[in-house]
Amino acid sequence: MKSSGILCAVTILITLSILTPETAEAQGRGGDFGIGVMLGEPTGVSVKSWLSNSSAFDVGAAWSLGEREALHMHADLLRHSWFEENQQLAFYYGIGGRVIFYDDAHVGARIPLGLNYVFESIPFDLFIEAVPILDITPDVELAGNGAVGIRYYL
Repeated sequence: MKSSGILCAVTILITLSILTPETAEAQGRGGDFGIGVMLGEPTGVSVKSWLSNSSAFDVGAAWSLGEREALHMHADLLRHSWFEENQQLAFYYGIGGRVIFYDDAHVGARIPLGLNYVFESIPFDLFIEAVPILDITPDVELAGNGAVGIRYYL
């Protein structure tokens, strides 16, 4: 039952990313694929792939340092709204899923909210985010994550 929920979330994210009608554009001076680190809860690796100027797909693999240390993995589909006053800064929001591998795995839905700054002349971006989470297994409960990070674009 747990694996069917994960499969459903991954299928929805892939379908939404394929249906995005816009063409991808390079961010900053780099490409559309970025890899970096996120610090917070959890702390680990962050990967982002731009699908267009306003949409992206991100994945994280990290170590949760909360009450019970565990491997945390997430994937999100994100939409970006660029500020008119500063075209390198965007507010983003999205939907995704996460799994924490405890003795009893926690599976939940994520709603990331954040700010993303894409440098104009170097292939890096910075981000800060807060993420409300609704865990659906093993118990239904609210949780949250937060992180700051940097990524290098290839």
